[in-house]
Amino acid sequence: SKATQGFNIVIPGGTGVVGASLSSALANDGHDVTILCRNAFLAAAPARVSSDFGWVGRNFLEKNPGVKVRDWDGGDLLDIVGQDWIGWQEDTLAKADVVVNLVGGFTQQREMASERIVRESLRVNPTALQITVSPKDDELKMVSPGAPTVKIARLKQCEDLVSVNCANFECVRMEANRVEEECDRIKNIIYDRLK
Repeated sequence: SKATQGFNIVIPGGTGVVGASLSSALANDGHDVTILCRNAFLAAAPARVSSDFGWVGRNFLEKNPGVKVRDWDGGDLLDIVGQDWIGWQEDTLAKADVVVNLVGGFTQQREMASERIVRESLRVNPTALQITVSPKDDELKMVSPGAPTVKIARLKQCEDLVSVNCANFECVRMEANRVEEECDRIKNIIYDRLK
């Protein structure tokens, strides 16, 4: 079965705390994980170069050989900073069993990235399981202070985008201070849905 061979899992926005924890756990279970980020070179650097870009670091990638980082456009062609973003859809989404959207920021960028993930997934791999992960509404102000009403509406819009367009989806609201437990919950959703 596919579960014994391992899944191909793509994690847009996976360079944060949740993405590092989830990608490590999935890779340790024998799955191939690709983190989509705006600059794979900086994400894999030995030390964090800029707080403007995600970073997992060389040590993390050496300890987790099942995890790769890959440039993508993040939905905004004006925000491309990596050198090798062309073809990310075919390289990653086309063979994905699961796409776990962890794009943060809770800005219009998140909306554009979510739309891009859904549109490109439907084009190259419409049956992949789409999981959108967001903080619970009442915890949003902890992880992203300011403009809670706008951000809550934005999260709902991203979830609606997935639920309306994707046949195989799950929208997960997680508790911000329970990363390990929530990553286990996401893993269980993946394993339950892809049996």
